[in-house]
Amino acid sequence: MAKRKFDLWVKTLTDNIYTYEYYTNFKKAYSNLNDIKIELNILNSLIGSHNIEVEFENILIKYPEVLKCIPILLAVRYYEISVMDKGSNILFNFNKNNISIEMYKRFMQKTGLFDLLKNHIIKDLNDYVLGIEVGLDSNARKNRSGILMENLVEDYIKKSGFKLNMNYFKQIDTYQISKNWNLDLSKITNNGKSRKKFDFVILTNNIVYGIETNFYKTSGSKLNETARSYKNIAINTKGIKGFEFIWITDGKGWLDAKNNLEETFDVLDKLYNINDLVNGALDKIKKPAF
Repeated sequence: MAKRKFDLWVKTLTDNIYTYEYYTNFKKAYSNLNDIKIELNILNSLIGSHNIEVEFENILIKYPEVLKCIPILLAVRYYEISVMDKGSNILFNFNKNNISIEMYKRFMQKTGLFDLLKNHIIKDLNDYVLGIEVGLDSNARKNRSGILMENLVEDYIKKSGFKLNMNYFKQIDTYQISKNWNLDLSKITNNGKSRKKFDFVILTNNIVYGIETNFYKTSGSKLNETARSYKNIAINTKGIKGFEFIWITDGKGWLDAKNNLEETFDVLDKLYNINDLVNGALDKIKKPAF
């Protein structure tokens, strides 16, 4: 078979795999808002208050559960917040009262939340928190990009005749591969001192394939690191009997890092992109084992 040419292959990289759902997961945002809707409505009574500290204290005494929704007002998802105050580190727990009401009042005052509420800067905490949830969810787009690529690759794995948990598996690490199929993967685990997790593992009659997937729409230093890392895996797995490494990647982000990508391409025969999958790259690996 004629050797593939990198210059031709890189021209087949795609620009986009993003679906409508990629941009914002409104379902998740609505669900998170609904979880604290009652507590937010209680705190809504503080909007425009002329005696906000006293009213806040009364609310905490009667409805201490409102504390749990305070972190999200600062766009924070965790319930414990550490603050340096007058040279001391103070840990505020918003899931379970661990400090005096006076300190919680100080927290509200110093972070600006009292000012936000009493000066009518907002009209309703439900709308305010929904906006925060949508904003925080945008930070998850990077993870969704990876998930979209994994889902796309999995569709092609299935089209090639492989069946989940029969002859293809998801998120399997080197320890499990070694144990399940009696393979020596010490070359890529520093003699068993580390573990490497593959997005997919395909089992065929005589080869176990470890598959990594990713998609990069934009460039960045991470791409060069990824290419070098997978180049090392490709080199180190060449001498492992019964195991082969497959890397499926795509995205125009690689155009600014194609020198490092080419180095990996030169040593990894099974470096594929989406175009390769469309043209049956996974159909060409050996017949599935059942």
